Amino acid sequence: MTDSFPIIAEAFSRTAAKYDAFAEDHPHLTRLRGKVYAHVSRHLPPGSRILELNAGTGIDAVALAQRGYHVHATDISPGMLARAREKVAYFGLEERVSVQEGSFTDLSEIEGAPFDAVFSDLGGLNCIPDLSPVIEQLPKVLCPGGIVTWVLMPPVCLWELAEVFRGSFRLAFRRLSRKGARSHLEGLYFNVFYFPPHRVLDWFGNDYTHLELEGLSVITPTAESKNLAKRLPRLYATLARLDDNLSARAPWWSWGDFYILSMRYTQPPSLRDTPFPGREGGRGIRS
Repeated sequence: MTDSFPIIAEAFSRTAAKYDAFAEDHPHLTRLRGKVYAHVSRHLPPGSRILELNAGTGIDAVALAQRGYHVHATDISPGMLARAREKVAYFGLEERVSVQEGSFTDLSEIEGAPFDAVFSDLGGLNCIPDLSPVIEQLPKVLCPGGIVTWVLMPPVCLWELAEVFRGSFRLAFRRLSRKGARSHLEGLYFNVFYFPPHRVLDWFGNDYTHLELEGLSVITPTAESKNLAKRLPRLYATLARLDDNLSARAPWWSWGDFYILSMRYTQPPSLRDTPFPGREGGRGIRS
């Protein structure tokens, strides 16, 4: 399962500078990240300790720290983490953000556990075909009553499916393969896998309570689109309003570029009724 990790780590190390450059002056991506942070804040009070998986260059770690959280940012890519450390130093956030190289498939190596939340943004967990090995390890790093907020990529993305009308059949249907989609970055190749929300819920099982699910970029373009929001701001604003209205509804929440899923760890049984300082946002998703 982790045979491709050295390739992935090298690919993202090579592209770290480009990754940061792409995020600059990107109003659409800024909006998506803002929706993720708003989601986190609905369930996790400031001051909480967050373990971030797949932290990349530290964009989210810095943003969450500036919102009052303490973040332990982890990733397997040395090049990404080097830029994360630079950001932490630049913003003077050393007391709020710590950085560690490590894999989400071996949480026993994580320093500073347990945490109030385990967070992963923008599909960083979509590089393995099954999330259950990660979920099985969460009790090693997550407090009872703690929150898991993951931003994952589903098999159905309306914006990508629309590419069929432009004749781009491979792009339109790439997420539907059960074997994953072959991806390349900086000349290196690896597979990306896509998970419907109901499958992830099954992986979490009975030890977790569902809090909230919302689609991310259901009607607006995928995160790779940098120009539509800048060139056609009125059209983009209309799409964003429609996106906001539909993203928390079935079945739209599973038809975006991503979805945000939050779960609460309710084990051990003796602590299941222990109150946790967060706001419930439970919405049924089995309809």
